[in-house]
Amino acid sequence: MLPYGRQSISEDDVEAVSRVLRGDWLTTGPAVSSFEKRLSEWAGGAECVSVTSGTAALHVAYAACGVGPGDEVVTSPITFVATASGAMLHGARVVFADVDEDTALLDPDAAKAAVTTRTKVITAIDYAGQPADYDALRDVAEAGSALLLDDAAHSIGSTYQGEPIGSVADVTTFSFFPTKNLTTAEGGAVATTDPVIAKRARRFRNIGLVREREDLRHPDEGGWHQEVHALGLNYRLPDVLCALGEAQLRRLADFKARRARLVARYRELLADVDGVRLLRVRPDVDPVWHLFPVRIGDGRRRTVYDRMRAAGVGVQVNFIPVYRHPVFEDLGYRRGMCPNAEAFYAEELSLPLFPDLTDSDQDRVVDALVTALR
Repeated sequence: MLPYGRQSISEDDVEAVSRVLRGDWLTTGPAVSSFEKRLSEWAGGAECVSVTSGTAALHVAYAACGVGPGDEVVTSPITFVATASGAMLHGARVVFADVDEDTALLDPDAAKAAVTTRTKVITAIDYAGQPADYDALRDVAEAGSALLLDDAAHSIGSTYQGEPIGSVADVTTFSFFPTKNLTTAEGGAVATTDPVIAKRARRFRNIGLVREREDLRHPDEGGWHQEVHALGLNYRLPDVLCALGEAQLRRLADFKARRARLVARYRELLADVDGVRLLRVRPDVDPVWHLFPVRIGDGRRRTVYDRMRAAGVGVQVNFIPVYRHPVFEDLGYRRGMCPNAEAFYAEELSLPLFPDLTDSDQDRVVDALVTALR
């Protein structure tokens, strides 16, 4: 089966991990700070806090933003469930706003209509690797006295109006799952230019521990002393995985270029295929493409999905609108609340895309798609 996504691991990656395994630190050591420093360079100088997954990054980010009971978070339903659940686990209510029908990105007008006096955070998703409309969303967030969060699980290495993702929103979260633009096996990070938010993020990912003498409530207990002022969790990413991440960062520019070439070739090969609709690309962004979504019309997505997988091509669907999961249905969320998102989900199909995908692999994908459409 040709997968829809796959990690790319080199001998340099293996050696980087081996060096850590031969050293003194397996976790919470120098490889962590080194990785965070290199990641910051890709995030426009934002401070980066590594964590154990993209899901953990969202949970940490919402904590660092002060999200809690009584607050609301406005976000898109075209995302993985963690974008919403991370806020709900802090007691917040999630309000879903519809997406732009041509890009599947959060619609600023829909977000504006969803904002209330209780809105704490507006969370955009850089779907497929394409950054959202952050100028318009910034205006919406500031008008509502809310923070702007970028769920950049798909878009590390992308830019918005020439600015690196990681420095555009108040807070940004990354994911380093194997199918993403770079991997730490499992892992993620929170990026922010706000030192207060960064400090909160670091403490929450480290069980809430306070060790800085100037912040201790009882500073004279002894050199061993540490305190917990607010509860957190152990979301620390170990040195072993940070070493892999830093090695992967050295290849990110090449990954980006390869993905861009594959996407351009897909768009050329599929430009005149009846029944296939491509996403619109915003003119003010330079994406690192994580997914290559197409839309299959006439209610044929399920048939095409089944036929392509039977032919050994691992297509995928990204994503079911979050509020359609039973846990949200049980809370009173109903289908149809975001019509553009529903229409997109009904047609979306992700074709295989990863750096080691060959031209012959890609030809096979397109041939299978054309055959499935007959």
